[in-house]
Amino acid sequence: MGAFSNLEVKVVGNDVEKAMKVLKRKMQKDGVFRRLKAKRSYEKPSESRRRKRQQGERRQQADRLKGPRG
Repeated sequence: MGAFSNLEVKVVGNDVEKAMKVLKRKMQKDGVFRRLKAKRSYEKPSESRRRKRQQGERRQQADRLKGPRG
């Protein structure tokens, strides 16, 4: 898990609600919520390896479904 990236949202026309929605969407896309949820409790090393392996398998499956690149 990498460091948090700098997220910036401009508030236009004093519309804070819309800016909050945009920020939340950017945070979701960046994976901030997923990382925060993962850090809420301790994860055993075996669980970490298992989760990473499953994520890799999921990524490979998605790549196979996409077909050849180029």
